[in-house]
Amino acid sequence: MRASGILMPVFSLPGPYGIGTLGHEAYRFVDFLAEAKQTFWQILPIGPTGYGDSPYQSFSAFAGNPYFIDFGLLAQQGLLTAEELPPAEEVGPIQYGALYNQRPLILARAAQRLLAAPSPAYQRFCEEQASWLEDYALFMAIKEEQGQAGLADWPDDLRCRQPDAIAAAQVRLADRCDYYKAVQFFFYHQWGALKAYANGKGIRLIGDIPIYVSPDSSDLWTRPELFQTDGLVHLTRVAGCPPDSFAADGQLWGNPLYDWPRHAAEDFAWWKRRMRHATSIYDLVRIDHFRGFESYFSIPAGNTTAHGGEWVKGPGLAFIDAMHQAVGRDAVIAEDLGYLTDEVKALLAASGCPGMKIMQFAFDSREPGNYLPYTYTANSVVYTGTHDNITTQGWQQSASPEDIDYACRYLRCTPDGLTDAMICACLSSVSALAVIPMADWLHLGPEARINTPSTQGGNWQWRLDAAVLTQDLAHTIAGLTSLYDRAPAAT
Repeated sequence: MRASGILMPVFSLPGPYGIGTLGHEAYRFVDFLAEAKQTFWQILPIGPTGYGDSPYQSFSAFAGNPYFIDFGLLAQQGLLTAEELPPAEEVGPIQYGALYNQRPLILARAAQRLLAAPSPAYQRFCEEQASWLEDYALFMAIKEEQGQAGLADWPDDLRCRQPDAIAAAQVRLADRCDYYKAVQFFFYHQWGALKAYANGKGIRLIGDIPIYVSPDSSDLWTRPELFQTDGLVHLTRVAGCPPDSFAADGQLWGNPLYDWPRHAAEDFAWWKRRMRHATSIYDLVRIDHFRGFESYFSIPAGNTTAHGGEWVKGPGLAFIDAMHQAVGRDAVIAEDLGYLTDEVKALLAASGCPGMKIMQFAFDSREPGNYLPYTYTANSVVYTGTHDNITTQGWQQSASPEDIDYACRYLRCTPDGLTDAMICACLSSVSALAVIPMADWLHLGPEARINTPSTQGGNWQWRLDAAVLTQDLAHTIAGLTSLYDRAPAAT
């Protein structure tokens, strides 16, 4: 089946609360997607964000982001009063510092009301999600008690989960743990309602999960033996990417690396649980950095750049087989960008997962891979660019004249029409799924870039102006979607 979708982070939605939420504007965006004859809405990871505000560095692989909880929906449930709602703000770049200071105060009021008379739905949620929720809530409560210090800087007895220290913390911080569980209930209640609405409109959700967990996460704290640590929950090796033409020092992500032999000995039980959770809240799951399952770049902990790292073999086909057992063969999109060896290509083929194609890369002379459209296969997902790319309009402004000339000659267009030509090249390609970032449909420039890899600050802040989601734009997208045979069948 040929289909198309739009890439749009939840945090980039318009709305009155300083960041996109799961409220009215999310439902309006679903309506826009349906009118534009789209089949998919692709988002970025929805976990709670920590240092750097990156959705790829979350305090938990299972929890939801409290920033996405919509205050208006809480008020409709009687959990907030009208007077407690913050003043409406004009849509602009996200100010994470303000959210960090304001949101917990408001959510605490809603949590207090919920916990005063816990509903059966809340109690059921806590029971069903207990496998991760209890540890996450305690992790966040201890982190708060420690002045938001990272896990590596906690006292030894708490960091290493010594039984007496953990038992005492559970008693001492019981009220705070209840707060963090209530907040997760708010998130998942609103998320479930939005997903049901989207699915009812024929829109399927593509989620995104990072391959790695954060070094400051309940995942590492709860099961440090599943990662490359020294026995005291200190990392010995960390993740990243080697130097290349895009980053002279490589990328030092700093995430814990998995102890894959230990995972294999447990039949990949942690990953199976993670994937079952992901496929329960999304319709499709994009796994970031899929190539890390074949081999991963390992950097000594303490390094300041990626220099000195080395490639190490990953779990390979045994992992893929385990995931097939857990969630089937049609649930995953593989982010297979970067340096691809024959072994990585063989693993991707064996997995049956569609890989990714980036139209900008087809004409970027720095990109060694061949992303020209004639090389695509049907079992792939094509994008003009992703959250890590500049917008296509921005690429046109920053690329070399030779690259722009090549793209225009190949796509038979003038520079003024290059963004539209790239979108149409994606939609007309043989790839079964084409996903276009919302900013490209709007022809936005560098100001709408979501993330610049290997940089701190200024990322994850772009937000959409609600006024641009017009009926004319929806009809334009719908027309091209139908032209290239990607519109959903009429019901």
